[in-house]
Parts: sequence; C-alpha cells; structure tokens
Amino acid sequence: MTLSLSADIQPSSERSTGSPRANGWRGLIEEYRAYLPVSEKTPVITLHEGNTPLIPVPAIAAEIGKNVQVFVKYDGLNPTGSFKDRGMTMAISKAKEDGAEAVICASTGNTSAAAAAYARRGGMRAFVLIPDGYVALGKLAQALLYGAEVLAIQGNFDRALEIVRAASEQYPVTLVNSLNPYRLEGQKTAAFEVVDVLGDAPDWLCIPVGNAGNITAYWMGFCQYHQERRCTKLPKMMGFQAMGAAPMVTGHIFEHPETIATAIRIGNPANRDRAIAVQHASQGTFNAVTDDEILDAYRLLASGEGIFCEPASAASVAGLLKVKDQVPENAKIVCVLTGNGLKDPDTAIKHSRSQFKQGIAPDLTSVAQAMGF
Repeated sequence: MTLSLSADIQPSSERSTGSPRANGWRGLIEEYRAYLPVSEKTPVITLHEGNTPLIPVPAIAAEIGKNVQVFVKYDGLNPTGSFKDRGMTMAISKAKEDGAEAVICASTGNTSAAAAAYARRGGMRAFVLIPDGYVALGKLAQALLYGAEVLAIQGNFDRALEIVRAASEQYPVTLVNSLNPYRLEGQKTAAFEVVDVLGDAPDWLCIPVGNAGNITAYWMGFCQYHQERRCTKLPKMMGFQAMGAAPMVTGHIFEHPETIATAIRIGNPANRDRAIAVQHASQGTFNAVTDDEILDAYRLLASGEGIFCEPASAASVAGLLKVKDQVPENAKIVCVLTGNGLKDPDTAIKHSRSQFKQGIAPDLTSVAQAMGF
C-alpha cells in the first residue's frame, strides 16, 4: 500500500530559541522538554497548545461549602478546543521523527479533530474512524475542514478502536489513540500546569473518564513532579463516568453505551487497567453521574460561572457535586474540563433554559416589550 502526501501539505518547523518566557509560550513540548521523551532530533509539530487557564469557580464552591476552593482546568481553550491537543503534539511529533506519512485513530470526535489538525500541520495524512451518527457536528466539521479522511462505521467507538489497531499493525499508518504511549506523555503536562499555578498539587482532581487515558496521564504528571519535589503531595483522583457508559464503576463492559456526553460514550476503556491502578494508588474512586446531573452541571458552569464546556466535561463537576459530602474541609479541588462547548452546539441549544424570543417586530417599542419594559 502506497501513501502519498498532497502537494499542498508542507511540514511545519516549530522549534524556537531563547528562554521560555522571552518568546512567549512556545507549546508544551518546548516548555516541558526536560520531562518529555524528545531529543534534538524530534521535529516539534505544535500549535502552541497548553498553558490553559485554571479558573476559580466560586458558585460551585458555594454549592459544597466547607470552606473549599474549586478550580476548573479549562482545556477547551487548546487550539482545536480539547485536551487531546496535548497528547497529539507528542504523538505526531514522534510519528514524524519515525518517518510516518500517515496516522490513524478511532474517535468520538475530539481525537479526530486533534489528529487531523496536527497531522496536516506535520505534512501527514490523517484517517479517522468514527461511529456513524454519534459524533457532535462541531467535531465532525473540524476533522473535515482540517482535511482528515473521515470514515464513519456502523458500530460504536470500541469497534472502531479495534479496527484502527488492526490497521496500524497491517498497514503503514501510525496509531495515535491513547494506546500510543506518547499521547499520555503529552497529556501529563496538564498536571504540571496545575501545580505550577497552585504552587502544589490539589487535594482532589475530578476528571471525566471515557477511554481512561487522561486520568492516567494526570497521575503520571503529578507523580513526576512529586518525585522532582515540585509538589509536596499527590491528589486523590476522582473519576466520573456517565451512568449509561460506566464500565469503570460497574466492572463490566457496556456493549451498547448510551449518554448525551458523547465524548465519554465508551463501553470498554482501552486504558482500564492503568486507570484502576491510579485509583488504588491515589485512594480515589470512580463514580457514575446521570445525563440529567451532567446537564445540570453543564448549565451551572455556563450560567453561574460563564464557562461553556462540552457536556462530557461537565461530568467532572456533576460528579463533585454528587459526592460533595465526602469533600474534606478546606480542600483545594480541581475539576478538569476537557472540551469547549462549541464542540456540540446542538446540545447547548436543545438543553438551554434561557428564553429565545423570535418574530419580534423591528422597532424599539416591540423590543422593549419583549424585554419586559
């Protein structure tokens, strides 16, 4: 099988010189190079991902009480709108270093967008398999516009992952799902950023769990910083799944996972064993939240805090609120928001409780009346 690059795709050279802050943020590989498996020979493919804000959320803290401080790590402000960019800059850079000309992934949406963007940035083809009809339109639009070759299969994410794994073993394409070890290496940098801002690790890290790679990556990052004495403690890792796709909670595979939170609609997590090890090592737990609880948290983040995340991201906040009785006094808690709300505008419109008044006459009197004046 011969793969050729389009003539209009050219590799991007992104290496910077100078001190980290003198030239501004240069992307997570350059900022955390000492902690990553890269060398001078690694061609860094970057969109200057990382450096996403850690935002205080007092309205959510007030729901818990106990003098807690709650922050959200808003990774929806990465270049393609999700945390997947962290892992993809590493996976694509290393694939480029190895001479790959094409990459492949299975995706519920965010991975496909990130893989497509970084692959094309690096001058490679990107093939993505998605479950037909189960990817939010915002994510599908990204993958298509970035130039990915999108293949929608009549099956769920788990089946798509089986196919791409086999494809990467039989054809000259590099797998860039979280089974690729470089993905987790990139994603662990979010933990570094949390510690860099807080000055220490939080007491709890609340995180949505789908394929279970990100909870593993965060733990890797916290442990590495702890070994380097960059933080004095390790957080309790609290993973939250949707009730209709909760294999980490129930202990059994979901053959037909169902949830409004499509990004975590995964019934057989590829990183299950490592995530269970993280749970035990951190003395954390896995819990499930209903779609209604996810939507309540989704709306609370938007209307109470001004933060628009995708539904799956809100599982971390929904979970925190569900187990708030277990939160210790004076705790510092970080909830991970994995994706931007603009990824799934249909869900936002459908489940908004704000008024949307239409057909108003174009004059001041009519507009004022509609406003209640």
